[in-house]
Amino acid sequence: MAITQEPVRRSRLSSEREHELFEAVLDLLRESGYESLTMDAIAARTHASKATLYRQWKGKPQLVATALKHAKPHRWEDCDTGSLRGDLHELYRCGVDDADRDRSLMRGLAQAVHSHPELHEALRELLIHPEMQKLEAVVQRAVDRGEIASDAPARDFLVHMLMGAVTARDLIEDEPVDLDYLIRYTDAVVLPALRAA
Repeated sequence: MAITQEPVRRSRLSSEREHELFEAVLDLLRESGYESLTMDAIAARTHASKATLYRQWKGKPQLVATALKHAKPHRWEDCDTGSLRGDLHELYRCGVDDADRDRSLMRGLAQAVHSHPELHEALRELLIHPEMQKLEAVVQRAVDRGEIASDAPARDFLVHMLMGAVTARDLIEDEPVDLDYLIRYTDAVVLPALRAA
């Protein structure tokens, strides 16, 4: 009589364990950069097996993108202050807390995407596109409230304006992006552009 073995169950990591792992990945990125980061180093730092890491994520690009996604605050996505200006300001309040600490990290990743298309694709899929959808929901609420026209020409360039503000200050002024800067930029540039006919 043949003995039937039960299939091995592959359970997911607990949320606490995932949080610890993501923090370790970001710490390693800050220490050595994307190029030098290895799955071996992540496994050693987190006391996890490489098999577990590859089972949960396809590889280093997906793990890094997921770690960055989980490090971002999510409070703003459900925020509705009643105005586009208030919603954008709330977005900044939720997002600038760790901006200075992660400045060099983001610079390194911005360089890495040029030579690692798989990293670029993972960041777009797991981080950039979901954030753009949340931002579009904020803009759509403004359209529904009558604050801006649905066909406002600048609407298609909102993400570009916001990303440009971040990269320009770092590049031109060598200063971190802070809440005051983002609020002034939004009031002077973003909102007038969105409200223009």
